[in-house]
Amino acid sequence: MSRYLVIKLHNNFELRFNIRTTPVAELWLERMSQRHAWPMDNPDRFYGFGTTQQEHARAVNMIQQCIATINAHDPIIDREFEYTQDGLNYLHNIFERYHGLLDQQTSEYWHSAPDTVRQALANLNLAVHRAEAAQRAPRPEFVCTWFGMPKTQCLSLGLQQQYGEPAIKFGTVYLNYCEIGKTVEDLTRDNDQYIGEDAFRPFGHYSADFFVAFYDLDLTTMYPRIQDYIESQQTFFNKHNIYSAQDIQASPLRFPVADLEYTGTQEQLITQIRSRQLVREVTIQ
Repeated sequence: MSRYLVIKLHNNFELRFNIRTTPVAELWLERMSQRHAWPMDNPDRFYGFGTTQQEHARAVNMIQQCIATINAHDPIIDREFEYTQDGLNYLHNIFERYHGLLDQQTSEYWHSAPDTVRQALANLNLAVHRAEAAQRAPRPEFVCTWFGMPKTQCLSLGLQQQYGEPAIKFGTVYLNYCEIGKTVEDLTRDNDQYIGEDAFRPFGHYSADFFVAFYDLDLTTMYPRIQDYIESQQTFFNKHNIYSAQDIQASPLRFPVADLEYTGTQEQLITQIRSRQLVREVTIQ
């Protein structure tokens, strides 16, 4: 039985993770066994390993390239880019409107856009998340997604309740959020005023996509903030039967599937990854 996730970085440096024996991990392994038909999307998708200035510059450059490509086709982004949370919320809303949701890529814009513009819209989403990560205290992580892999499986609310954890732990592999939209937690962090029916997407679908955290974060501190946000948008959330931060579709949960095997210190590992921010291969052994 496959029990290890191995990520090979630049210069043959390997990260090895012991896969948990839980139903959630087994569901993820099944998706991983089907991933080979799709290429890895952005194998350099590392966040938080550079200096604040480096992370900011990388994010801004990516955003500006995306905007230039999109607007050269059709100038749908009509605001000057501002590196503020409101400016990032606006760009994320552009992505949601013109890219479409997982099962709703039906807009005339999407169907008429050339592949370069479609890719720029997809990259705009990644760039916004990179910019948001650069604004926070350093939280190094690697995000692995498989380009074009259908998101067809959903994690039941029961499994979310039983195996979700309101914490992020150094060296742990988690299911990646793969909806197009934002959770209540995301909306709260961003104080998002562009909230709409299509913008709100609680965790539901999962895939072979995952992220690896190289930091620790207690998410229980989000509960009061989420509660305040729900109450400030009470009419909207009442329609979704969400009344409390304790509701499963509002709680700030993560879903772990594997844990790092490493004998050095956290700082030593961060330093080693910092100079190897490119994934060569991901395997299950």
